Amino acid sequence: MTREIAKRPTPEEAELGRKRAELAALEATLAQRELDLATLQGELQAFERRYLRIVGLRLAQLDELQARIAEAEAARRPRDPGAEERASRARAQAQESAEAAGQAREPGPEDARFEPSEGLRKLFREVAKQVHPDLATDDAERARRTRLMAEANDAYRAGDEARLQAILSRWEASPEAVKGEGVAAELVRVIRKIAQVEERLRAIDAELARLKATDLYQLKAKVDEAEQQGRDLLADMAAAVDDDIAAARTRLEALTAQRAET
Repeated sequence: MTREIAKRPTPEEAELGRKRAELAALEATLAQRELDLATLQGELQAFERRYLRIVGLRLAQLDELQARIAEAEAARRPRDPGAEERASRARAQAQESAEAAGQAREPGPEDARFEPSEGLRKLFREVAKQVHPDLATDDAERARRTRLMAEANDAYRAGDEARLQAILSRWEASPEAVKGEGVAAELVRVIRKIAQVEERLRAIDAELARLKATDLYQLKAKVDEAEQQGRDLLADMAAAVDDDIAAARTRLEALTAQRAET
């Protein structure tokens, strides 16, 4: 009577199993962190458009008035180099403000807040887990993954669930989705993927920290906090700029009248 002897895994196979489990956990973490980064980027882009539409256009108008005031004052004092310099600086500021606010001249659907659905978030996480460039094993595969991941980021920020699903389906049907052969080779690949994922996680953390240190993020945080308290901070800022615009117009009209009298 014989007994079937169960095949015990080799040390390499056992190590491969452990490394695969480690990689799977890291891949899940990476997918979530990529989602966090893409979401924050989308939120900041949407907030910037909203800010420019509500406040930025007004600031550009105010800067234009102040430039015209400075130019009028310089015209009254043609021998004053300081007045000419102030007028030049004011005009440069007005041009800069006009360029910054240019994208908000035609408000449209893109001015809406970025609020991705749970389905969209889940789909993006799955794409990131499967397609992420840091899971590549050679340069050609990395380039393809990078292109697909860029498409996925664009689709996510656009709220295009169908496009995200198409990217995922395309990847699942590709040869790159098929795993390699041999325990030793696979172990090396998994170890390298772990190192790549860990490096990308550090890069994401650094980018998140950088974004959260920007003036735009700080302003968004204040606006969000005010909203929770029932206040519209952007509307308050716009009202304050409107007051400044009215004062600047009055000043410019006075200067224009004085020049007409001389």
